[in-house]
Amino acid sequence: MTVVVTGGTKGIGLAIAERLARPGEPLLLAYRSDDAAAEAAKARLAPTGAKVTTIRADVGLIEGAAAVMTAAADSAEGPIHLVHSAAMIYPTSLLQADLAKFTEAIQVNGLSLLYLVQKAAPLLQRGSSIVFISSAGARTAQANYGALGAGKALAESLVRYLVPELAPMGVRINAVAPGLVDTTSVAGMVGGEDAAQRVLERAARTNPSGRLSRDSDYAALVEFLLSPDAEFIQGQVIHANGGAYVAA
Repeated sequence: MTVVVTGGTKGIGLAIAERLARPGEPLLLAYRSDDAAAEAAKARLAPTGAKVTTIRADVGLIEGAAAVMTAAADSAEGPIHLVHSAAMIYPTSLLQADLAKFTEAIQVNGLSLLYLVQKAAPLLQRGSSIVFISSAGARTAQANYGALGAGKALAESLVRYLVPELAPMGVRINAVAPGLVDTTSVAGMVGGEDAAQRVLERAARTNPSGRLSRDSDYAALVEFLLSPDAEFIQGQVIHANGGAYVAA
């Protein structure tokens, strides 16, 4: 089994990569710009025994997505699985958004799923599974979240439209939406560490389950969706958020 995780050197992507790492099996982590984080991720995953490699590429560009899948082909062993966790944080209202930057965010947060799946198509085989990492912001409007939420909503739609093309090949595609997770991205979204701490505390207090999402909550779900036991699950967006946005 070969696993590709975009955005796999930090935060949610790294937690998923750690869960999926298997001794002796290829694990490719794609990242956009932080070389130090990529090296730290490789060191963190070294004890798993997985064959970890990293590639610096912008999956918001067609050529970046192609580079990732070329690297995957070079190290592939067994079925290819893709977990697309890369995201671009651009906190902005819509009316005040820089349209060039907003377009870039939509490409990274949404269209990149299609770029990656197209470039992965020659490597996919029966049993391959694709999981897109979404969020509740794809369906619930949140302040200054439009560049991320609208992109993820686009990707969720692409998930559904890809099912009729992938399912006959024996390839699965689904999305997982974690609840709020304590990562550096939260501070980037809300304007600093102090604001992030307030947001996180409120989210834990108001969640019906009484806490924030843990890495295992969503990583275990991704692991299941990549397993043969999930072969009949197609086109779904599964929220692992403790009941947030369900109860008033």
